Amino acid sequence: MNSVTKKFEPPNIAELSKYDTPTICNAIELFNVRPPTAGYMDRRIAACFPDLPPMVGYATTATFRSAEPARKKAGDPNLSAQHLEFFASLPGPAVVVFQDLDDPPAGATFGDGMCLTYKTFGAVGLITSGAARDLDNVRALDFPCFSNGVVCGHGHCHTESINVPVHVGGITIYPGDLLHGDCNGVTTIPLEIAHAVPYACSEYLKHEAIVLDRLRAGNTDIPGHQQAIAEMGRRLSNLKEELSGML
Repeated sequence: MNSVTKKFEPPNIAELSKYDTPTICNAIELFNVRPPTAGYMDRRIAACFPDLPPMVGYATTATFRSAEPARKKAGDPNLSAQHLEFFASLPGPAVVVFQDLDDPPAGATFGDGMCLTYKTFGAVGLITSGAARDLDNVRALDFPCFSNGVVCGHGHCHTESINVPVHVGGITIYPGDLLHGDCNGVTTIPLEIAHAVPYACSEYLKHEAIVLDRLRAGNTDIPGHQQAIAEMGRRLSNLKEELSGML
């Protein structure tokens, strides 16, 4: 069963978008639902526009090639149109996720035309394991994109399959997975805890401030610093217990 078919308490997308991706990752760790090394994309996937605010939405997936022409037959389905139609089945805004099957990428996965299309049909961002192009024009759309570099040409670009598990940035993304991305990278948010993650973020930041506020004030008292770290740890332990009761 993939993520689209599972039913969980719906998250507040607007609240999730208030926090940066590292804070989201810190909050997820408090729930002990996965190892701290799991669930986020590696450094190959970087923000094309680091100045844009966080992107939050549900994955709609596809595989892509550009090294050779598509092998189409009469009567083959229009995958691009079907991909757009799938947006409506998601519980919230779509994030388009491509796995480029060519290694290295022969051409760019996306340009301004694709991004304008996806944005118009309701997507809030795009991620590819391949390359980007038309960066100036795409930036003008305020459409967050993440890629593994830039290539000026599109090659024989075509979609091979849609709504399948894809491997991007070292992790597998399934249709319907909840994604959060910004200048720091991209993480998944487990659906079973997503509704409680904004609260966990706000509480984490409060407890972290016990240590950071002293440092920002220039306090160099080492025993006091150690006490602040211990107090932060105590409060986070209590928060973990509280969060476990919310699930």
